[in-house]
Amino acid sequence: MFSHHLIDILQSFNTWVVIGMIGQFMFTMRFVVQWLASEKEQKSVVPVSFWFFSIAGGAIVLAYAIHKGDPVFIIGQGGGLLIYLRNIYFVVNERRKTASSSAA
Repeated sequence: MFSHHLIDILQSFNTWVVIGMIGQFMFTMRFVVQWLASEKEQKSVVPVSFWFFSIAGGAIVLAYAIHKGDPVFIIGQGGGLLIYLRNIYFVVNERRKTASSSAA
């Protein structure tokens, strides 16, 4: 029964399903990089790559949600993207401040 369902799913794959899966993979990778960075530091840390994976995965999943016309995912991913972009803004500003204070 399960194998027939899986075969049906695999046969119905299309470009948008692949795009959605890539987006979900990118989004999942943010947890992997955060986990590895935290293990390395032996404390909870959020590396910059976490935010870039969040943006990439969120944008791809948002494109998929728009294609599917799914308002739940459109709102969820759209709101998340704003937060991820804001966090990148904070990271860039902090690095600029650090660089300018080091140069002074």
